[in-house]
Amino acid sequence: MNDQSQLLAALDAAQAQGQDAVIATVIKVEGSAYRRPGARMIIPQLGGATGTVSGGCLESDVSKKAWWLTESGKPVIRTYSTGEDDDDLEEAELSFGLGCNGTVHILFERVMAGQFSLPVQMLRQVQTSQQPAALATVIDTQNPRFTAIGERLALAPVDGLLSEMRDQGLAASIAEDLQAVLTLGRSASCLYEGLGGTVEVLLEFIPAPRRLVIFGAGHDAAPLLGMARLQGWHTTVIDARPQYARAERFPEADQVLAMTLNQPLPDVLDGAAVVIMTHSYSQDRHWLEAALNAQPVYIGQLGPRSRTERLLDEMDHGLREQPAFAGLHYPVGLDLGGDTPESVALSVLAEINAVANRRNGGMLKHRVASIHGVEPAKTAGSALRMIG
Repeated sequence: MNDQSQLLAALDAAQAQGQDAVIATVIKVEGSAYRRPGARMIIPQLGGATGTVSGGCLESDVSKKAWWLTESGKPVIRTYSTGEDDDDLEEAELSFGLGCNGTVHILFERVMAGQFSLPVQMLRQVQTSQQPAALATVIDTQNPRFTAIGERLALAPVDGLLSEMRDQGLAASIAEDLQAVLTLGRSASCLYEGLGGTVEVLLEFIPAPRRLVIFGAGHDAAPLLGMARLQGWHTTVIDARPQYARAERFPEADQVLAMTLNQPLPDVLDGAAVVIMTHSYSQDRHWLEAALNAQPVYIGQLGPRSRTERLLDEMDHGLREQPAFAGLHYPVGLDLGGDTPESVALSVLAEINAVANRRNGGMLKHRVASIHGVEPAKTAGSALRMIG
């Protein structure tokens, strides 16, 4: 179960009991922080909280303060400092003195039982449609008479453009940038000039749950599947050998398909990460060709480089011109060492994560830029400041 499904399950449980809940959302980060904007917690009236907004240092206070902070029913922002000392208490409402040198801004908002909530609606549509969304949230405003903190605009995968904003001109400007965020697949922040002055907006990219398709139902597919499930990914295992491709062998998989090489492949590859590891030359050739003819975000081929080159040489050479070829990784995985199925799985999942996050998978101690790769802020009203 991924973060989104866990949050929705917690909200569903509260709704079933007629309980209100508080959503705590990271809306802005300055300096070092464990979670990025868009991280959420659900705090129900009764029972424990779900989700995280930090590495564990803020959650207790967030849970304790959520209800009295939102007593008025209006969204409230609280700022937490993880700096080394308490000298910045004028700017940070609460300092933890952890030495992390970060400031985290969290939006608290009450979700009333049975009432509509746009962020909840976005999470639901992303989960059910398996398509991403983009959500704009006002996080600072000069004049709440025209634009209030917590006002939103969304690009939903099912309903299209949804708006709660009163300033229609501002909404139009935000909608254009929200489409850019959805296209780029990265969150951003931007300053706008509205009817009441400058407005700061978080433009949040809400990704669809990642999907992994594993061709090959051998014993080494199990740890790869298990690690993917730990990350909340939707998983499919496919093999032409029915004695291998059995649901009881992979109880954690969302789908286990036994398919001959003559059967048409279901529409599972587009947008997915694909790993081919059947240890069968004929199967690998067939499934690799199918992947190159589709639109996956990643293709990993297990085995020596020379073997994969031989597979490719036997195929239509036009496949090397397909867009998917640029996403082919062989030999699959990062250079982590180790030869057990578990270490291979770790290497493969690490590479998929690196590709998905536009990274090279190197050691962080050698990284010159910020760990989260935040781009420098741009001037108000110009380009977006990407934060994801």
